[in-house]
Parts: sequence; C-alpha cells; structure tokens
Amino acid sequence: MRTSRRNFIKISSIGVGGAAVAGAAVNWTSGQIINEVIPKSFQYKKTSTYCEVCFWKCAGWVTTNENGEVWKVEGHQDDPHCHGRLCPRGTGGVGMYYDEDRLKTPLIRRTKNGKQVYEEASWEDAFAYIANKLELIKEKYGPECVALFTHGSGGKFLGQFLKAYGSNNITAPSFAQCRGPREVAFLSTFGELVLSPERTDIRDTKCLVLIGSHIGENMHNGQVQEMSQAIDNGATIITVDPRFSTAASKSKHWLPIKPATDLALLLAWINVIINEGWFDKEYVEKYCFGFEELKAHVQQYTPEWAYGITTIEPQVIRDTAKEMAKASPAVIIHPGRHVTWYGDDTQRLRAVAILNALLGSWGRRGGFYNPEKVSLPEFPHPPFPKPEKTWKDSFPDQFNLAYEVLSSGICEASIPSPERDCSFKGWIVNGTNLIQTLPNQQQTLDAIQNLELLVVIDTMPMEITGYADVVLPECTYLERYDAIRNSPHREPYLALRMPATQPKYNSKPDWWIAKKLAEKMGLGAYFGWKNIEEMLDWQLKKVGSSLKEMQKLGVKKMNREYDDLYFAKGEEIEFNTNTGKIELFSTELQAEGFDPMPKYTPHPEPQEGFYRLNYGRAPMHTFSRTSNNPNLHALMPENALWVNPKVARQWGLKNGQEIWLKNQDGKVSDFPIKVRITERIRWDSVYMVHGFGHKEQRLSRANGKGASDTQMITNVMMDPIMGGTGMRGNFVTFLIEKPEKEEVTL
Repeated sequence: MRTSRRNFIKISSIGVGGAAVAGAAVNWTSGQIINEVIPKSFQYKKTSTYCEVCFWKCAGWVTTNENGEVWKVEGHQDDPHCHGRLCPRGTGGVGMYYDEDRLKTPLIRRTKNGKQVYEEASWEDAFAYIANKLELIKEKYGPECVALFTHGSGGKFLGQFLKAYGSNNITAPSFAQCRGPREVAFLSTFGELVLSPERTDIRDTKCLVLIGSHIGENMHNGQVQEMSQAIDNGATIITVDPRFSTAASKSKHWLPIKPATDLALLLAWINVIINEGWFDKEYVEKYCFGFEELKAHVQQYTPEWAYGITTIEPQVIRDTAKEMAKASPAVIIHPGRHVTWYGDDTQRLRAVAILNALLGSWGRRGGFYNPEKVSLPEFPHPPFPKPEKTWKDSFPDQFNLAYEVLSSGICEASIPSPERDCSFKGWIVNGTNLIQTLPNQQQTLDAIQNLELLVVIDTMPMEITGYADVVLPECTYLERYDAIRNSPHREPYLALRMPATQPKYNSKPDWWIAKKLAEKMGLGAYFGWKNIEEMLDWQLKKVGSSLKEMQKLGVKKMNREYDDLYFAKGEEIEFNTNTGKIELFSTELQAEGFDPMPKYTPHPEPQEGFYRLNYGRAPMHTFSRTSNNPNLHALMPENALWVNPKVARQWGLKNGQEIWLKNQDGKVSDFPIKVRITERIRWDSVYMVHGFGHKEQRLSRANGKGASDTQMITNVMMDPIMGGTGMRGNFVTFLIEKPEKEEVTL
C-alpha cells in the first residue's frame, strides 16, 4: 500500500446538477435518431467553426435548431483541409456538446475529515486559489518553475498568460511523443520543417510510399482525400507495415516488414537508387551536399543484407526502389506523423529525407510543395518578461536540436534531483490527458506527487483531472470563439470558429479563462482587448478582412505573396542549412556529436512467448479524448488485440476471447481486451488501437472498455538527438485468467 500527498479523486458525484441532455431528438446511448420527435417545421441557422476533435482542424458549418441546440456539423466546401467533407470524428463532434459526463463547474481539492475531496467552486474562488498558488511558486522558486501542457486551440491564450507570468515552458506532447524526430530530421536535411498539415503534394504524386504511416486510419482528412485522387489518377502506393492496414489494402506493394528494422530497408533503398543510377542527377548535383560520402556510406547496406534483417526479399526491395525512381520527382516517401518508435527515430527520418532528396521530390510537383500562411499580427501588448531559465537548464548539453519544449522532459524535471537547481512545481494542463498520453505512467504519477499546483482545464473528467488541485470546465469548440485558424497550405487560408450556441453548464472558453486569470494576477495588460470579438476583428482588419466578413464566409482564401509553390526549373536555391545545400551529410548532426549519416543498429527482440506491441489509430477516435463521445463510442466502443492465427493456435485463443496483457517489466493491464484473430498481423507482433482502457468512472461509456496501450509502455527508448520517446520497444504476453492485483492508492 502506498499513500501520497495527492490522491486520485473520483469526480463521479461532483457537479451533476443540470445533467439533463438537451436535444431530445437524438438517443445518445445508441446514436440513433428518434424520428417521431423531430419537429415538423424545423427552423435552423448555420455558424462557422473549425473542428477540435483532432489537430487537422477542418473548417465547417454548425447547424443549430430553433432552440439553439446543436443539430449537426458539416464540412466547409471552400476549406482545403476537408473540401466540404468531414471524417467520422468531425461529424461526431456534436457528441462532445451533448455528453452528459462533461465537466460542469469548477472544482477545488479540499481535505475534509482527513479525506481528500472535490468541492464545487465559483470561478472567482477558483481563480483566487490558482493566483495565490502561482504567486507563492513565483516568490519561492521563480515563475520558470511552472509549465503549460496543451493540445489544442486554447494553448494560444493560456500560453500568452504563462509568458506574461514569466515562463516560456509551454509544451505540446505531440512533439516529444509524436512528430518531433521527423521535424528535426527534415530541418537538418532541408533547413525546413514538414509542418502541419504536412506539405506533401499527394494529389499530384505518381508514387506514395507509406512506411509506418496509416493514412486512412489516422483520418488526416485532406491526405485521405488526396490519396484517393492519386489512386484514381494511377499513382503507385507502396506500404511498409507489419500489419495489413487500410492503406496496405489500397497498395500495389505491401511489405510486411519485421518490426524495428525500417531503417535497414530505407538504407537498402538508398543503396539501390544510388548504385543503379536512379537518382535525380541534375537535382542532386545542383542542390545537395555530401553525395559522395553518402554513396560510400551505403555500400554495405545491400538488399541482400537487408533481407536477413527485414525479411523483405532483395528483389522486392529493388522492384519498389524502381517504382519510386520511375515516378521521380513526383514521388513521396511520407515522413509520417507519429514517428517516435525505437530511439533512433531522428536518424530513421533522416533516411526518409535523404531518399526524397535523391529522388528530387523536395520542392517539386507531386513531392513536397512550399506552403504559405497569412502573416496575422498579434494584438498589441507589453513585452513579456524575460525568463531567467528554461526547461533546457534541466538537461545541460542534451537535446540541443529540440526546438520545442519536451513534455516528457518537463515531466522528468518535475521529480526533484540533486543535479537540478529547481524542479517544476506547477503544471497547467489543457486538453491533454497526460496519464494516457505520456509513456511510463509511473514517472508521470511520481512527477505529479511533487507538484505544489496542478490545474487541469478540460471538457471531460479524464484521468488527469483526478489528480488536479483545481479542475476548470472548458466549453467545447462548438460553444466558443477561438484564435483564427491560420495554417500553412498551397494557398493561405483563414478560418473562423465562432460559438454556435451558449456554453452548457458553468463551462467557459479558454480565452476567457486566460484573460480573467491574468486580470486576477495583475497581468490584464497582456489581454488588452475587452472581449475576443474585439481582438479577432482587429487582427482580421489588419489583413484586409473583418470579423463580420468571416462570420459570413467562414473560410477566406488569401493570395500567395510569391509564386513559389514549387522550384522553378534551374532556379538557384539557398537552403537554410550550414552549407546552403540539402545536406545528405549533416554538418549540424556532426557538430553535435551524432552520426552525420544514418547507421543501422539492431533493436531488442522479444523473449519467448512475448510479442512486440504495435499500436495505432482508428478513423472514429482521436487518442483517448473521444472514447466517451456518445456518437463515436457507438462506432467503436472498445479496442481489440490483433493476433496472428499461428500464435492464436499456440495459445488456444478464440475470437472475442477476453485476455489480459503483461509486458516485459511485469506490468499487467487493468482491464481485459478481446482477441481478434487475423492474418493481417505478423506472427511476432500484436496490434491494438490507442486510447482505451480508461479508469475514470465518470466516463460512463469508456470506463473499463478495452485495454490501455500506454499502460504497457514502460520501456521508453529515448532519442538522444531531440529527446523523442521511442515507445515501440515493449513486448507483451497473454494472461488467460484474470490476474490478482494489489490495490495501490496513489
């Protein structure tokens, strides 16, 4: 039995007043429309929005009925993110608004009769509590010992508050846990980032290579639609995956690679393309640095060598390399999104970048285009105070190439250590369930125990809310204004999110929370606008529009400043690298003491009776944040474990059988998961969809459904270049009988 300063508190009995669900025309348990209660004379209005269910942020229109209740969300025809068509998550976003499990009012942790409980509080009392704690931390440790974790639009306003307070430690888990290695790899190669949405010209490509990139299941809307266009136009799809994914089913070539050997395949492809002379000679000579060094380096990485490692036959390696070369320069070796796998991820993505460079796809039609976004000015405010230290002070001489704050680094640096002058003492967590997001859950829990303030701002009572000192109920994206969506694309577009209806319960938008908290702490000058409408209108008028116009249009296309979507033939280009060239040999990595060209190193193998744990996405869910959404839960209420028939026979497993998982470190899943026997997974691996196995009982649909892959990820393989958390070095075995577990109080 372990006791802690900060116990997990169930929110099951808090804030239940007013829980009746509006919009009786829909049965949210089954997701079915009850036709007999739809009014015969249906009056409605439409308002502009962009989706918050995933980072793609598709623009759309929200339809509300005559009572102001949200009826449906549909895509905006003029938006390049969606072209008028939303994915299942986008249309199912209505469920966020109607979910009766939503957080409803501010909560403050109190101790009563020796027991920690949550008490309902007013917003004023909640702000007073937070402001007092933040002032104490600032006085005792310095403002830099407070960090913001955020995933979503609210991070802009809360980040502005934190910078006004005196800290720049603002982190999104998507960097260290997802996309960071690809960005650092491409930056060190081309001097530019891949960005989000990715700058991939899929609609015009002739060959698309997906190596661990699950387009169609992660539902990156624009890419899914462009991939469909490319297939209709005759493009070749090559999918490398130990699992027969949705993308693999659309492919000319499926390479069921042995997990953890992707870099060997990439190096073999580079070997073939160079030795066969299939690279873009003019492009490489004009734009690339280090070709001769690369050529010598990859001679050892032959297809025959790779066959013994990857299990991909040499002729298949040569044939697929030839497919890429035939399509050059209209070819994309996709950089992926979630790329934190084995700890050498930056080097693996360097190989992806090098392969694209050899084929001449960077800056070329059908490869990677040059995106543009609107230069949207900030509303005037005083200069932010300059922090005296940053998160990097906790990691001297490490992760110098990480240009964003590492969420896992903040977590580690919140645990006191003799080597650190100051550990983090306060977290503000917005829209990200760190218990399910960060690997090595025990480290996250240990970090939380050492905090003097934990504020959680969310729409739902996720696991992280049970550890908070203060819980603030955020209203959904359907009920609020937000920052203008200004994402990079082929042409610059602006999109407006505005409230379709009033916030339910006592929930508030992030801009209001940040502004009011700033005013409480004497920092109101940093939010000099009286309301967000004034701020948005000021910004839009600076770029030739207005809030009134955007309320009507929803999406507005702006003109590109330069006609440079692709490189012009023979154009002189200076790349933002040390040499001014595309660096096949990376001088930046060499200067930091890392290999300037990728090298293959083998990774640990599972012991007998264990299988590599692979995890991924489903088109109807986003991480763990949507598993309780009534609409999306109806589509996929729980995950299943994909098991190869050969393995199932060895274990005597049946389809639909419930089993428990145990990993290499003895960690056992809290909940069982049902077996799905399928030839679509290699015998040495298993696969499950991420985001299930919730322990928070307030999530009435998601609680106890499926198993949590995050719980099984106790071995984290750190990328030494940028600090990414490699999570695919974990192995599981099966427990047929329900395991006995000790109760642990956290």
